[in-house]
Amino acid sequence: MYTYVLIAILIGAGVYFFIRTKALPLTLLVDSIRVVGEKPHDEESISSFRALMLSTASRVGVGNIAGVASAIALGGAGSVFWMWVIAFFGAASAFVESTLAQIYKRRSAGGHSYGGPAYYIEQGLRLPWLGYIFALALIATYVGGFNLVASFTVKDTFSTYSFFSEDVTPYIVGGVLALLVLGSIWGGIKRLSSVTAFLVPLMALIYIALCLVLIVVNITAIPAVFAEIFRSAFDFEAIFGGFVGSALMLGIKRGLYSNEAGVGSAPNAAASASVSHPVKQGLVQMLSVWIDTMVICTATALAVLSSGVQGGEDLKASPLVQAAWQTVYGDAGQHLVTLALCLFAFTTLIGNYFYAEANLQFVLRREPTMIDLLIFRVASAVIVFFGATAEFSVAWNTADILMGLMVLINIPTILILSEKAMRALDDYRKQRRDGKDPVYVAAVNGVSDQLDYWK
Repeated sequence: MYTYVLIAILIGAGVYFFIRTKALPLTLLVDSIRVVGEKPHDEESISSFRALMLSTASRVGVGNIAGVASAIALGGAGSVFWMWVIAFFGAASAFVESTLAQIYKRRSAGGHSYGGPAYYIEQGLRLPWLGYIFALALIATYVGGFNLVASFTVKDTFSTYSFFSEDVTPYIVGGVLALLVLGSIWGGIKRLSSVTAFLVPLMALIYIALCLVLIVVNITAIPAVFAEIFRSAFDFEAIFGGFVGSALMLGIKRGLYSNEAGVGSAPNAAASASVSHPVKQGLVQMLSVWIDTMVICTATALAVLSSGVQGGEDLKASPLVQAAWQTVYGDAGQHLVTLALCLFAFTTLIGNYFYAEANLQFVLRREPTMIDLLIFRVASAVIVFFGATAEFSVAWNTADILMGLMVLINIPTILILSEKAMRALDDYRKQRRDGKDPVYVAAVNGVSDQLDYWK
């Protein structure tokens, strides 16, 4: 029942926002690309691009490789279609939640901005206790569940090598990852944004290029691949006969895990961006969903499906991708996938940590001290270490359950507060029609009594 409710909420909200915003993921897609290149409104703050890279660091991760491959192996090619559906409508949800994060963001002592769902729940709904529960759920989800999955997946990738030892290798992988993460998160948001701004675009472009080579080599199989995706997506007997393991269920779960639209994670990064109008960053975060699912997840799916390698219970996740790449790249394919997964997992780990630290301040109700941050950062690294020793089902199920809790809080919240985002969107569109660079004025948008930063 929990799973069915989650699916209904996500798809229902996505369709509602898609209609309410007048197909915004399509009509303002070009505008979202333009906004990414804008300089920060405050030169000392985080730019739209850096905030995009922080959220994309979390979105573009092991889910784009191992998650997609697991869905195909266990649910069939049809799962790819349902990933697309989640992204298509989820992009509208991503826009609304990130625009709200910008509207209700706060100004730090240093003049920078911060915020996220916990803050718009507190200010918009005036329910600080619910914001507190959400903040705790997010910390548990990202430092706990999702980082367990990322660390586990890296370990799982090395399981295909002859040197792998179940008694030793997981601890080595976990230890190295933990130390790398600890070194990266020590400098705070400035260092995190610098690392992700360099690594994320580079690794994404290289990975897509390598996938395209494999797809081009198997280009004659692509028409049949698309036919199978659509055929099995609507195999309703298979879908409802074994719903939990169906293409529909796995596609939605893995699609959600990958692009996180509606979960309430990306708004934490969106709130840190310095822009002249909240809608600008909402559009940028919407673009992140397209990059994640429509580009990177699709590249993985087509590369695996066109290779002819059959996945299943015994061949799923990263080993399936490695086997597919070996059909074109030979033994180098195994190493290339391993490198890609290590980079994707690393940026995911530090992106996830950023979300968690952004909510630590809300939980503490004050600026974290150096002792607070020391304890929190070390604890986060320890969880990364133990993730490499976890079981497959434990890692993924923990992430799914914790993510679901966030959705059950965030989606109803953004539905209730959506009028504020819609009013901001109308204001943005009007200023664009008038040939202006949109600037947000809280009083004009009817929320001046609730805001901090935009005063």
